Amino acid sequence: MILIMMYEFFLGHQSKWKPYIDVLPPTFDTPMFWSEEELSYLQASATVDKIGKADAEEMFRTRLIPAIRGNPSVFVSSGDCSDGDLIGLAHRMGSTIMAYAFDLENEEAENDEESDGWVEDREGKSMMGMVAMADILNADAEFNAHVNHGDEELTVTSIRDIKAGEEILNYYGPHPNSELLRRYGYVTEKHSRYDVVEIPWDAVQHSLTSELGVPQDIMTETMDKMDQDDLEDIFVLERDSGEPNPDGTFAGPAVVDGMPPDLKEQLKATIKLLQKVDGNLISDKRKRDDILRSTMVETLRLIASRYSTTIAEDEILLAQDSLTRRQRMAVQVRLGEKKLLQEAFDHFSEMVVQEAADTASATAKRAKRSE
Repeated sequence: MILIMMYEFFLGHQSKWKPYIDVLPPTFDTPMFWSEEELSYLQASATVDKIGKADAEEMFRTRLIPAIRGNPSVFVSSGDCSDGDLIGLAHRMGSTIMAYAFDLENEEAENDEESDGWVEDREGKSMMGMVAMADILNADAEFNAHVNHGDEELTVTSIRDIKAGEEILNYYGPHPNSELLRRYGYVTEKHSRYDVVEIPWDAVQHSLTSELGVPQDIMTETMDKMDQDDLEDIFVLERDSGEPNPDGTFAGPAVVDGMPPDLKEQLKATIKLLQKVDGNLISDKRKRDDILRSTMVETLRLIASRYSTTIAEDEILLAQDSLTRRQRMAVQVRLGEKKLLQEAFDHFSEMVVQEAADTASATAKRAKRSE
């Protein structure tokens, strides 16, 4: 798709798509185009590791540039461009596709939905298309329009009354602001309900080791005994947000209601195996769920400490006018992640306190009965 867009660009006035290409933005605010100083405003956000600029440019050099250089009669006027110019244009077209292209549904997908068998995961295989006019719509987490895919056209249909002067908003999906920034170069307040924080397993393992006082050699021995193919490196902390209402509005508040299920299973399996390696490591008086919650609290504390500013400091910073647009969006992303971490920390801390209170109460009752 990038190569096709570049082909049309080089055709210039000969391209029937020139009026469309001319109105597409020449620059973007996605992190792909940010300086190192601007990226530093994201602090510990996992977004920094997902930009993929080096990988993208390697692909441009090894696949796109040879195709263009090898076919000068096809990519007319490309000879006037240096390799650096071509990489810059490829970045522009790639970002345009990421921000504006549509996944074009086809009959194969429709037939699969009607069948009883497994549907193949076609991530990365869907056909992309640039559709003039359809990309004039902005989008938000609460929306009032839906894009319907027909055989030959895309039709935008309102899903509730839209008042005169009110913006028509499409829906890109339940994306966190970090993903909106990475894909499209913007963030919105309403998408903050979908914010996520990545929890590395090494952080969880560190917290578990500290919580149980496990010697490092025992922990290493335990992890070596686990099936390495089943071990996950990253887990995603998110709120339970629910599906939007049929009219595009929120169904209710988004709340943290527990540990990521895959993290919980891996942590339980690790604790169980630790008990097999050394039955004296875990006191019988401590319930496994209590260990899970305490480990989660310490893990959240560790991850939060990797951000160099607090929630309050970020809120003060956002109230000032000294930030550029990119700096402001970065602060909004990291602030949303910190708020999620705090909500989760409060959630699990309350559970730990309640468990301690229940245990103390039960112990007191047993002592009273034995008198």
